[in-house]
Amino acid sequence: MDTKKHVDGLIRKLTAKEIDRRQFMMSAVATGMSVSAATALASKAEAATPKRGGHITMGKGHGSTTDTLDPGLYENGFTLGMTFGFNGYLTEVGADGAVHPSVAESWEASSDAATWTFKLRKGVEFHNGKSVTAEDVVASINHHRGEDSTSAAKPLVDAVTDVKADGDNVVISLSAGNADFPYIVTDYHIPVQPAKDGKMNWEPGVGCGPYEMTHFDPGVSAEFKRHGNHWNSDVAHFDSAQILTLTDPNARTAALVSGDCDAIDRVDLKTAGLLGRKPGVNIHSVAGTKHYTFPMRCDVAPFDNVNVRRALKHAVRRDELVEKILFGYGEVGNDVPIGSGQRFFNSEMPQTSYDPDKAKYFLKQAGMSSLSVELSASDAAFPGAVDAAVLIQNSAKDCGIDVNVVREPNDGYWSDVWMNKGWSACYWGGRPVEDMMFSTAYQSGVAWNDTFWSNARFDELLVAARAELDENKRREMYYEMQVILNEDGGALIPFFASYVFAINDGVGHSDTFASNWDLDGERWMERWWKA
Repeated sequence: MDTKKHVDGLIRKLTAKEIDRRQFMMSAVATGMSVSAATALASKAEAATPKRGGHITMGKGHGSTTDTLDPGLYENGFTLGMTFGFNGYLTEVGADGAVHPSVAESWEASSDAATWTFKLRKGVEFHNGKSVTAEDVVASINHHRGEDSTSAAKPLVDAVTDVKADGDNVVISLSAGNADFPYIVTDYHIPVQPAKDGKMNWEPGVGCGPYEMTHFDPGVSAEFKRHGNHWNSDVAHFDSAQILTLTDPNARTAALVSGDCDAIDRVDLKTAGLLGRKPGVNIHSVAGTKHYTFPMRCDVAPFDNVNVRRALKHAVRRDELVEKILFGYGEVGNDVPIGSGQRFFNSEMPQTSYDPDKAKYFLKQAGMSSLSVELSASDAAFPGAVDAAVLIQNSAKDCGIDVNVVREPNDGYWSDVWMNKGWSACYWGGRPVEDMMFSTAYQSGVAWNDTFWSNARFDELLVAARAELDENKRREMYYEMQVILNEDGGALIPFFASYVFAINDGVGHSDTFASNWDLDGERWMERWWKA
Protein backbone atom coordinates (compact mmCIF):
# COMPACT_ATOMS: atom_id res chain seq x y z
CA MET A 1 0.00 0.00 0.00
CA ASP A 2 1.22 3.51 -0.83
CA THR A 3 0.99 4.93 2.71
CA LYS A 4 1.36 8.58 1.72
CA LYS A 5 -1.30 8.29 -0.96
CA HIS A 6 -3.61 6.54 1.49
CA VAL A 7 -3.12 9.19 4.20
CA ASP A 8 -3.63 11.99 1.66
CA GLY A 9 -6.91 10.35 0.74
CA LEU A 10 -7.94 10.21 4.38
CA ILE A 11 -7.15 13.91 4.76
CA ARG A 12 -9.30 14.73 1.73
CA LYS A 13 -12.18 12.68 3.13
CA LEU A 14 -11.91 14.35 6.55
CA THR A 15 -11.83 17.79 4.96
CA ALA A 16 -14.86 16.92 2.84
CA LYS A 17 -16.60 15.51 5.96
CA GLU A 18 -16.90 12.09 4.34
CA ILE A 19 -15.40 10.61 7.52
CA ASP A 20 -15.26 11.96 11.07
CA ARG A 21 -12.20 12.57 13.25
CA ARG A 22 -12.49 9.17 15.00
CA GLN A 23 -12.55 7.29 11.69
CA PHE A 24 -9.57 9.31 10.45
CA MET A 25 -7.55 8.55 13.58
CA MET A 26 -8.28 4.83 13.43
CA SER A 27 -7.35 4.55 9.76
CA ALA A 28 -4.24 6.72 10.09
CA VAL A 29 -2.88 4.84 13.10
CA ALA A 30 -3.52 1.58 11.25
CA THR A 31 -0.91 2.66 8.68
CA GLY A 32 1.71 2.77 11.43
CA MET A 33 1.47 6.50 12.11
CA SER A 34 1.86 7.60 15.72
CA VAL A 35 -1.18 8.92 17.58
CA SER A 36 0.45 12.34 18.02
CA ALA A 37 1.23 12.62 14.28
CA ALA A 38 -2.29 11.53 13.36
CA THR A 39 -3.74 14.05 15.82
CA ALA A 40 -1.67 16.87 14.31
CA LEU A 41 -2.77 15.95 10.77
CA ALA A 42 -6.40 15.75 11.84
CA SER A 43 -6.24 19.17 13.50
CA LYS A 44 -4.61 20.70 10.41
CA ALA A 45 -7.22 19.15 8.10
CA GLU A 46 -10.09 20.34 10.30
CA ALA A 47 -8.64 23.84 10.37
CA ALA A 48 -8.74 23.82 6.57
CA THR A 49 -12.40 22.80 6.55
CA PRO A 50 -14.78 25.73 5.99
CA LYS A 51 -17.14 26.42 8.87
CA ARG A 52 -20.34 28.42 8.92
CA GLY A 53 -20.78 31.41 11.19
CA GLY A 54 -19.01 34.47 12.47
CA HIS A 55 -18.17 37.85 11.03
CA ILE A 56 -15.25 39.24 9.04
CA THR A 57 -14.10 42.86 8.82
CA MET A 58 -11.78 43.71 5.96
CA GLY A 59 -9.64 46.86 6.01
CA LYS A 60 -9.07 48.14 2.47
CA GLY A 61 -6.59 50.71 1.25
CA HIS A 62 -9.20 51.86 -1.26
CA GLY A 63 -12.49 53.68 -1.39
CA SER A 64 -13.69 57.16 -2.22
CA THR A 65 -16.68 59.36 -1.49
CA THR A 66 -17.33 59.29 -5.24
CA ASP A 67 -17.86 55.49 -5.28
CA THR A 68 -21.19 54.38 -6.68
CA LEU A 69 -23.33 51.26 -7.00
CA ASP A 70 -23.34 51.62 -10.79
CA PRO A 71 -21.16 48.62 -11.72
CA GLY A 72 -19.95 50.28 -14.88
CA LEU A 73 -18.21 52.88 -12.72
CA TYR A 74 -16.49 50.59 -10.21
CA GLU A 75 -12.89 51.75 -10.17
CA ASN A 76 -11.00 50.57 -7.08
CA GLY A 77 -10.34 47.66 -4.77
CA PHE A 78 -13.13 48.61 -2.38
CA THR A 79 -15.81 48.40 -5.06
CA LEU A 80 -14.16 45.27 -6.48
CA GLY A 81 -14.38 43.38 -3.19
CA MET A 82 -17.86 44.78 -2.64
CA THR A 83 -19.24 43.63 -6.00
CA PHE A 84 -17.91 40.08 -5.68
CA GLY A 85 -19.63 39.95 -2.31
CA PHE A 86 -23.16 40.87 -3.34
CA ASN A 87 -23.21 40.34 -7.10
CA GLY A 88 -23.27 37.24 -9.25
CA TYR A 89 -21.59 36.84 -12.66
CA LEU A 90 -22.17 34.58 -15.63
CA THR A 91 -18.69 33.10 -15.15
CA GLU A 92 -15.83 33.54 -12.70
CA VAL A 93 -12.08 33.09 -12.55
CA GLY A 94 -11.17 30.33 -10.12
CA ALA A 95 -8.16 30.05 -7.85
CA ASP A 96 -6.54 27.99 -10.62
CA GLY A 97 -6.79 30.90 -13.08
CA ALA A 98 -9.29 29.07 -15.28
CA VAL A 99 -12.78 30.32 -16.10
CA HIS A 100 -15.57 28.48 -14.25
CA PRO A 101 -19.39 28.38 -14.41
CA SER A 102 -21.39 30.59 -12.06
CA VAL A 103 -24.82 32.08 -12.88
CA ALA A 104 -24.31 30.37 -16.25
CA GLU A 105 -23.90 26.64 -15.68
CA SER A 106 -22.41 26.08 -19.14
CA TRP A 107 -21.68 27.75 -22.47
CA GLU A 108 -20.76 26.90 -26.01
CA ALA A 109 -19.44 28.80 -29.00
CA SER A 110 -20.01 28.67 -32.72
CA SER A 111 -17.14 27.38 -34.84
CA ASP A 112 -15.90 30.92 -35.49
CA ALA A 113 -16.27 31.96 -31.81
CA ALA A 114 -18.55 34.81 -32.88
CA THR A 115 -21.73 33.48 -31.27
CA TRP A 116 -21.82 32.38 -27.64
CA THR A 117 -24.73 30.65 -25.92
CA PHE A 118 -24.82 30.70 -22.12
CA LYS A 119 -27.20 28.32 -20.35
CA LEU A 120 -28.43 29.87 -17.11
CA ARG A 121 -28.42 27.89 -13.91
CA LYS A 122 -31.86 27.15 -12.45
CA GLY A 123 -32.65 28.30 -8.93
CA VAL A 124 -30.57 31.50 -8.92
CA GLU A 125 -32.42 34.37 -7.27
CA PHE A 126 -31.85 38.01 -6.48
CA HIS A 127 -31.84 39.21 -2.90
CA ASN A 128 -35.36 40.58 -3.32
CA GLY A 129 -36.64 37.05 -4.04
CA LYS A 130 -36.98 37.47 -7.81
CA SER A 131 -35.60 34.64 -9.94
CA VAL A 132 -32.79 35.50 -12.30
CA THR A 133 -33.96 35.34 -15.91
CA ALA A 134 -32.34 35.61 -19.29
CA GLU A 135 -33.97 39.06 -19.63
CA ASP A 136 -32.02 40.23 -16.56
CA VAL A 137 -28.78 39.08 -18.15
CA VAL A 138 -29.63 40.84 -21.42
CA ALA A 139 -30.29 44.12 -19.59
CA SER A 140 -27.12 43.71 -17.52
CA ILE A 141 -24.91 43.33 -20.58
CA ASN A 142 -26.67 46.08 -22.51
CA HIS A 143 -25.96 48.47 -19.61
CA HIS A 144 -22.37 48.63 -20.88
CA ARG A 145 -23.23 48.98 -24.56
CA GLY A 146 -24.14 51.92 -26.76
CA GLU A 147 -22.74 55.37 -27.45
CA ASP A 148 -24.20 56.84 -24.27
CA SER A 149 -22.69 54.22 -21.96
CA THR A 150 -20.22 55.58 -19.41
CA SER A 151 -19.16 52.09 -18.32
CA ALA A 152 -15.50 51.19 -18.08
CA ALA A 153 -16.54 47.83 -19.57
CA LYS A 154 -17.84 49.44 -22.76
CA PRO A 155 -14.72 48.52 -24.78
CA LEU A 156 -15.01 44.92 -23.61
CA VAL A 157 -18.50 44.59 -25.10
CA ASP A 158 -18.11 46.87 -28.10
CA ALA A 159 -17.92 43.79 -30.31
CA VAL A 160 -21.35 42.62 -29.11
CA THR A 161 -23.85 43.14 -31.91
CA ASP A 162 -26.83 41.43 -30.29
CA VAL A 163 -27.89 39.96 -26.96
CA LYS A 164 -31.11 38.00 -26.79
CA ALA A 165 -32.98 35.72 -24.44
CA ASP A 166 -33.82 32.23 -25.65
CA GLY A 167 -35.68 30.49 -22.83
CA ASP A 168 -33.09 29.74 -20.15
CA ASN A 169 -30.30 30.66 -22.56
CA VAL A 170 -28.66 33.96 -23.42
CA VAL A 171 -27.28 34.17 -26.95
CA ILE A 172 -24.58 36.78 -27.55
CA SER A 173 -23.51 37.63 -31.07
CA LEU A 174 -20.18 39.33 -31.77
CA SER A 175 -18.99 41.30 -34.78
CA ALA A 176 -15.97 39.00 -34.88
CA GLY A 177 -14.78 35.91 -33.08
CA ASN A 178 -13.43 36.17 -29.54
CA ALA A 179 -11.86 33.05 -28.12
CA ASP A 180 -11.68 34.66 -24.67
CA PHE A 181 -15.30 35.79 -24.39
CA PRO A 182 -16.14 33.61 -21.32
CA TYR A 183 -13.31 35.48 -19.58
CA ILE A 184 -14.71 38.83 -20.71
CA VAL A 185 -17.92 38.35 -18.73
CA THR A 186 -15.92 37.68 -15.55
CA ASP A 187 -14.98 41.37 -15.54
CA TYR A 188 -16.06 42.95 -12.27
CA HIS A 189 -17.99 45.67 -14.07
CA ILE A 190 -20.37 43.13 -15.64
CA PRO A 191 -22.49 41.54 -12.89
CA VAL A 192 -25.98 40.15 -13.38
CA GLN A 193 -28.46 42.58 -11.81
CA PRO A 194 -32.26 42.89 -12.03
CA ALA A 195 -33.94 44.40 -15.07
CA LYS A 196 -36.58 47.09 -14.81
CA ASP A 197 -38.36 48.25 -17.93
CA GLY A 198 -35.68 46.53 -19.99
CA LYS A 199 -32.74 48.26 -18.29
CA MET A 200 -30.40 47.28 -15.50
CA ASN A 201 -31.77 48.48 -12.15
CA TRP A 202 -28.58 49.01 -10.17
CA GLU A 203 -29.74 51.79 -7.81
CA PRO A 204 -31.22 49.57 -5.04
CA GLY A 205 -28.00 47.56 -4.70
CA VAL A 206 -29.76 44.23 -5.25
CA GLY A 207 -27.62 41.42 -6.61
CA CYS A 208 -27.66 37.63 -6.85
CA GLY A 209 -24.34 37.06 -5.10
CA PRO A 210 -23.60 35.15 -1.90
CA TYR A 211 -24.20 38.16 0.38
CA GLU A 212 -26.86 40.84 0.61
CA MET A 213 -25.69 44.42 1.01
CA THR A 214 -27.26 45.98 4.11
CA HIS A 215 -25.36 49.28 4.20
CA PHE A 216 -23.17 51.33 1.88
CA ASP A 217 -21.45 54.58 2.85
CA PRO A 218 -19.15 55.57 -0.05
CA GLY A 219 -15.59 56.16 1.05
CA VAL A 220 -16.34 54.80 4.53
CA SER A 221 -17.81 51.29 4.72
CA ALA A 222 -20.11 48.61 3.34
CA GLU A 223 -21.91 45.89 5.29
CA PHE A 224 -23.33 42.53 4.24
CA LYS A 225 -25.23 39.49 5.52
CA ARG A 226 -25.27 36.00 4.04
CA HIS A 227 -27.99 35.44 1.44
CA GLY A 228 -29.94 32.45 2.69
CA ASN A 229 -31.06 31.25 -0.74
CA HIS A 230 -27.80 31.52 -2.66
CA TRP A 231 -27.54 28.73 -5.24
CA ASN A 232 -24.07 27.60 -4.13
CA SER A 233 -23.98 26.13 -0.62
CA ASP A 234 -20.19 25.71 -0.79
CA VAL A 235 -19.47 29.43 -0.46
CA ALA A 236 -20.34 32.33 1.88
CA HIS A 237 -19.34 30.83 5.20
CA PHE A 238 -19.51 34.02 7.29
CA ASP A 239 -22.83 35.16 8.71
CA SER A 240 -21.87 38.76 7.96
CA ALA A 241 -19.07 40.89 6.56
CA GLN A 242 -17.89 44.47 6.57
CA ILE A 243 -15.47 46.43 4.41
CA LEU A 244 -13.80 49.54 5.85
CA THR A 245 -12.00 52.20 3.84
CA LEU A 246 -8.63 52.69 5.52
CA THR A 247 -6.44 54.41 2.94
CA ASP A 248 -3.74 55.25 5.48
CA PRO A 249 -1.39 52.23 5.81
CA ASN A 250 -0.69 52.94 9.49
CA ALA A 251 -4.42 52.97 10.22
CA ARG A 252 -4.87 49.65 8.40
CA THR A 253 -2.02 48.03 10.28
CA ALA A 254 -3.27 49.34 13.62
CA ALA A 255 -6.77 48.07 12.90
CA LEU A 256 -5.42 44.57 12.22
CA VAL A 257 -3.19 44.48 15.28
CA SER A 258 -5.95 45.79 17.56
CA GLY A 259 -8.46 43.28 16.23
CA ASP A 260 -10.74 45.89 14.66
CA CYS A 261 -10.05 44.18 11.33
CA ASP A 262 -9.59 40.49 10.62
CA ALA A 263 -7.62 41.09 7.45
CA ILE A 264 -6.13 43.97 5.46
CA ASP A 265 -4.87 44.44 1.94
CA ARG A 266 -1.92 46.54 0.81
CA VAL A 267 0.34 45.70 3.72
CA ASP A 268 2.95 48.41 4.24
CA LEU A 269 5.93 46.65 2.69
CA LYS A 270 8.37 48.63 4.83
CA THR A 271 6.99 46.96 7.94
CA ALA A 272 5.67 43.69 6.48
CA GLY A 273 8.41 41.60 8.11
CA LEU A 274 7.83 43.19 11.52
CA LEU A 275 4.05 42.81 11.22
CA GLY A 276 4.42 39.14 10.29
CA ARG A 277 6.30 38.47 13.53
CA LYS A 278 3.35 39.57 15.65
CA PRO A 279 1.49 36.62 17.22
CA GLY A 280 -1.68 35.75 15.35
CA VAL A 281 -0.80 37.69 12.18
CA ASN A 282 0.01 35.94 8.88
CA ILE A 283 1.50 37.72 5.86
CA HIS A 284 0.73 36.35 2.39
CA SER A 285 2.45 37.32 -0.86
CA VAL A 286 0.94 36.27 -4.18
CA ALA A 287 2.55 37.06 -7.54
CA GLY A 288 0.03 38.10 -10.16
CA THR A 289 -0.83 40.70 -12.76
CA LYS A 290 -0.90 43.81 -10.53
CA HIS A 291 1.29 46.58 -11.86
CA TYR A 292 2.06 50.14 -10.81
CA THR A 293 2.11 52.73 -13.55
CA PHE A 294 2.80 56.38 -14.29
CA PRO A 295 0.52 57.21 -17.23
CA MET A 296 1.45 60.19 -19.40
CA ARG A 297 -1.36 61.89 -21.27
CA CYS A 298 -0.37 61.64 -24.91
CA ASP A 299 -2.83 64.38 -25.86
CA VAL A 300 -1.09 67.16 -23.92
CA ALA A 301 2.40 68.66 -24.14
CA PRO A 302 5.09 67.61 -23.64
CA PHE A 303 3.87 64.00 -23.50
CA ASP A 304 2.34 64.23 -26.97
CA ASN A 305 5.91 63.86 -28.24
CA VAL A 306 6.90 60.19 -28.39
CA ASN A 307 10.56 61.05 -27.85
CA VAL A 308 9.72 62.76 -24.56
CA ARG A 309 7.95 59.58 -23.49
CA ARG A 310 10.95 57.48 -24.50
CA ALA A 311 13.31 59.78 -22.62
CA LEU A 312 11.27 59.45 -19.44
CA LYS A 313 11.17 55.65 -19.74
CA HIS A 314 14.98 55.59 -19.79
CA ALA A 315 15.17 57.99 -16.82
CA VAL A 316 13.95 55.48 -14.23
CA ARG A 317 15.96 53.03 -12.14
CA ARG A 318 13.47 50.18 -12.15
CA ASP A 319 15.49 47.84 -9.94
CA GLU A 320 15.63 50.58 -7.32
CA LEU A 321 11.84 50.88 -7.31
CA VAL A 322 11.42 47.13 -6.79
CA GLU A 323 13.96 47.18 -3.98
CA LYS A 324 12.92 50.38 -2.17
CA ILE A 325 9.18 50.57 -2.84
CA LEU A 326 8.24 46.89 -3.07
CA PHE A 327 11.00 45.63 -0.75
CA GLY A 328 11.51 42.77 -3.15
CA TYR A 329 7.81 41.84 -3.37
CA GLY A 330 7.67 42.18 -7.15
CA GLU A 331 9.65 42.41 -10.38
CA VAL A 332 10.82 44.94 -12.96
CA GLY A 333 8.30 45.97 -15.63
CA ASN A 334 8.93 46.80 -19.27
CA ASP A 335 6.17 49.36 -19.98
CA VAL A 336 3.65 46.71 -20.96
CA PRO A 337 0.70 45.65 -18.74
CA ILE A 338 1.25 41.91 -19.24
CA GLY A 339 2.85 39.96 -16.41
CA SER A 340 5.73 37.54 -16.93
CA GLY A 341 3.51 34.61 -15.95
CA GLN A 342 0.83 35.31 -18.53
CA ARG A 343 0.35 33.19 -21.62
CA PHE A 344 1.44 35.73 -24.25
CA PHE A 345 4.06 37.72 -22.33
CA ASN A 346 6.78 38.85 -24.77
CA SER A 347 9.92 37.51 -23.11
CA GLU A 348 11.96 38.24 -26.26
CA MET A 349 11.53 42.02 -26.07
CA PRO A 350 14.63 43.92 -24.85
CA GLN A 351 14.29 45.37 -21.36
CA THR A 352 14.09 49.16 -21.18
CA SER A 353 16.81 50.17 -18.73
CA TYR A 354 18.05 53.26 -16.93
CA ASP A 355 20.27 55.04 -19.46
CA PRO A 356 20.95 58.80 -19.10
CA ASP A 357 22.65 58.92 -22.50
CA LYS A 358 19.61 57.45 -24.25
CA ALA A 359 17.31 59.74 -22.30
CA LYS A 360 19.32 62.78 -23.44
CA TYR A 361 19.36 61.42 -26.99
CA PHE A 362 15.58 61.19 -27.10
CA LEU A 363 15.24 64.67 -25.60
CA LYS A 364 17.46 65.95 -28.40
CA GLN A 365 15.25 64.13 -30.92
CA ALA A 366 12.32 66.00 -29.37
CA GLY A 367 14.17 69.28 -29.94
CA MET A 368 15.00 69.78 -26.25
CA SER A 369 18.20 70.08 -24.26
CA SER A 370 16.36 69.67 -20.97
CA LEU A 371 12.86 69.01 -19.68
CA SER A 372 10.78 70.14 -16.72
CA VAL A 373 7.57 68.22 -15.90
CA GLU A 374 5.15 67.70 -13.02
CA LEU A 375 4.37 64.24 -11.64
CA SER A 376 1.24 63.98 -9.47
CA ALA A 377 1.20 61.21 -6.87
CA SER A 378 -0.68 60.06 -3.81
CA ASP A 379 -0.53 56.89 -1.78
CA ALA A 380 -4.16 56.40 -2.83
CA ALA A 381 -2.67 55.35 -6.17
CA PHE A 382 -0.54 52.67 -4.53
CA PRO A 383 1.42 52.33 -1.29
CA GLY A 384 4.64 54.24 -1.68
CA ALA A 385 3.55 56.10 -4.80
CA VAL A 386 4.87 59.43 -3.52
CA ASP A 387 8.19 57.86 -2.54
CA ALA A 388 8.37 56.21 -5.97
CA ALA A 389 7.80 59.59 -7.62
CA VAL A 390 10.65 61.07 -5.58
CA LEU A 391 12.95 58.24 -6.69
CA ILE A 392 12.00 58.96 -10.30
CA GLN A 393 12.72 62.63 -9.63
CA ASN A 394 16.20 61.76 -8.35
CA SER A 395 17.10 59.35 -11.17
CA ALA A 396 15.86 61.77 -13.83
CA LYS A 397 18.22 64.57 -12.72
CA ASP A 398 21.22 62.98 -14.44
CA CYS A 399 19.14 62.69 -17.60
CA GLY A 400 18.56 66.45 -17.93
CA ILE A 401 15.01 66.09 -16.66
CA ASP A 402 13.57 68.08 -13.76
CA VAL A 403 10.58 66.24 -12.23
CA ASN A 404 8.47 68.30 -9.85
CA VAL A 405 6.61 65.85 -7.58
CA VAL A 406 3.14 67.11 -6.64
CA ARG A 407 1.77 65.36 -3.55
CA GLU A 408 -1.99 65.05 -4.11
CA PRO A 409 -4.65 64.34 -1.41
CA ASN A 410 -5.87 60.75 -1.06
CA ASP A 411 -9.58 61.51 -1.18
CA GLY A 412 -10.77 62.35 -4.64
CA TYR A 413 -7.52 61.23 -6.25
CA TRP A 414 -9.25 58.98 -8.77
CA SER A 415 -11.83 61.60 -9.75
CA ASP A 416 -9.68 64.73 -9.68
CA VAL A 417 -6.13 63.63 -10.57
CA TRP A 418 -6.06 60.35 -12.46
CA MET A 419 -6.82 60.96 -16.14
CA ASN A 420 -6.95 64.71 -15.45
CA LYS A 421 -3.33 65.65 -14.72
CA GLY A 422 -0.69 65.25 -17.42
CA TRP A 423 1.41 62.71 -15.54
CA SER A 424 0.29 60.80 -12.47
CA ALA A 425 0.66 57.60 -10.48
CA CYS A 426 -1.78 54.71 -10.91
CA TYR A 427 -2.22 51.00 -10.27
CA TRP A 428 -3.87 48.24 -12.26
CA GLY A 429 -4.91 44.85 -10.99
CA GLY A 430 -4.30 43.47 -14.45
CA ARG A 431 -6.68 41.14 -16.27
CA PRO A 432 -6.66 37.35 -16.69
CA VAL A 433 -6.16 37.53 -20.46
CA GLU A 434 -4.27 39.97 -22.66
CA ASP A 435 -7.24 41.08 -24.72
CA MET A 436 -9.13 42.29 -21.65
CA MET A 437 -6.21 44.40 -20.43
CA PHE A 438 -5.53 45.92 -23.83
CA SER A 439 -9.21 46.53 -24.58
CA THR A 440 -9.83 48.17 -21.22
CA ALA A 441 -6.94 50.62 -21.14
CA TYR A 442 -5.03 50.82 -24.43
CA GLN A 443 -7.53 50.65 -27.28
CA SER A 444 -8.09 54.04 -28.91
CA GLY A 445 -10.83 56.08 -27.28
CA VAL A 446 -11.90 53.68 -24.52
CA ALA A 447 -13.07 55.17 -21.22
CA TRP A 448 -10.09 54.02 -19.16
CA ASN A 449 -7.36 54.74 -21.69
CA ASP A 450 -5.58 56.82 -19.06
CA THR A 451 -2.74 57.76 -21.44
CA PHE A 452 -5.15 58.99 -24.15
CA TRP A 453 -2.88 57.09 -26.51
CA SER A 454 -3.89 55.92 -29.97
CA ASN A 455 -2.06 53.70 -32.42
CA ALA A 456 -3.74 52.40 -35.57
CA ARG A 457 -1.52 49.33 -35.91
CA PHE A 458 -2.12 48.39 -32.27
CA ASP A 459 -5.89 48.67 -32.72
CA GLU A 460 -5.72 46.59 -35.90
CA LEU A 461 -3.77 43.83 -34.16
CA LEU A 462 -6.08 43.94 -31.14
CA VAL A 463 -9.11 43.06 -33.26
CA ALA A 464 -7.25 40.43 -35.28
CA ALA A 465 -5.69 38.68 -32.26
CA ARG A 466 -9.02 38.56 -30.46
CA ALA A 467 -10.56 36.40 -33.18
CA GLU A 468 -7.49 34.33 -34.02
CA LEU A 469 -7.83 30.70 -32.92
CA ASP A 470 -4.33 29.68 -34.04
CA GLU A 471 -2.22 29.95 -30.89
CA ASN A 472 1.07 30.67 -32.69
CA LYS A 473 -0.38 33.42 -34.87
CA ARG A 474 -2.06 34.92 -31.85
CA ARG A 475 1.21 34.94 -29.95
CA GLU A 476 2.96 36.79 -32.80
CA MET A 477 0.28 39.49 -32.72
CA TYR A 478 0.42 39.98 -28.97
CA TYR A 479 4.21 40.11 -29.08
CA GLU A 480 4.09 42.88 -31.69
CA MET A 481 1.49 44.80 -29.67
CA GLN A 482 3.78 44.76 -26.64
CA VAL A 483 6.67 46.11 -28.71
CA ILE A 484 4.43 48.94 -29.94
CA LEU A 485 3.42 49.80 -26.37
CA ASN A 486 6.99 49.65 -25.16
CA GLU A 487 8.29 51.98 -27.86
CA ASP A 488 5.33 54.27 -28.49
CA GLY A 489 2.88 54.01 -25.58
CA GLY A 490 2.33 56.60 -22.88
CA ALA A 491 2.42 54.30 -19.86
CA LEU A 492 5.59 54.08 -17.83
CA ILE A 493 5.22 50.66 -16.16
CA PRO A 494 8.40 50.21 -14.14
CA PHE A 495 7.34 47.37 -11.85
CA PHE A 496 4.90 44.58 -11.14
CA ALA A 497 3.89 44.13 -7.51
CA SER A 498 2.96 40.97 -5.69
CA TYR A 499 -0.29 41.07 -3.76
CA VAL A 500 0.73 41.33 -0.11
CA PHE A 501 -2.02 41.04 2.48
CA ALA A 502 -2.37 40.07 6.12
CA ILE A 503 -4.89 37.77 7.82
CA ASN A 504 -5.24 37.02 11.50
CA ASP A 505 -5.43 33.52 12.95
CA GLY A 506 -9.18 33.82 13.36
CA VAL A 507 -9.76 33.50 9.62
CA GLY A 508 -9.50 30.24 7.69
CA HIS A 509 -8.72 29.88 3.99
CA SER A 510 -7.48 27.35 1.45
CA ASP A 511 -3.78 26.80 0.82
CA THR A 512 -4.04 28.30 -2.67
CA PHE A 513 -4.96 31.94 -3.31
CA ALA A 514 -6.20 33.20 -6.66
CA SER A 515 -3.77 35.58 -8.34
CA ASN A 516 -6.03 37.41 -10.78
CA TRP A 517 -6.82 40.05 -8.13
CA ASP A 518 -5.70 40.86 -4.60
CA LEU A 519 -7.14 38.98 -1.61
CA ASP A 520 -7.81 35.65 -3.28
CA GLY A 521 -9.13 37.19 -6.48
CA GLU A 522 -11.16 39.60 -4.26
CA ARG A 523 -13.48 36.70 -3.49
CA TRP A 524 -12.38 36.49 0.15
CA MET A 525 -15.93 37.16 1.35
CA GLU A 526 -17.22 33.96 -0.21
CA ARG A 527 -14.11 31.75 -0.01
CA TRP A 528 -12.78 32.32 3.53
CA TRP A 529 -14.31 31.35 6.85
CA LYS A 530 -14.02 31.82 10.61
CA ALA A 531 -11.34 29.46 11.90
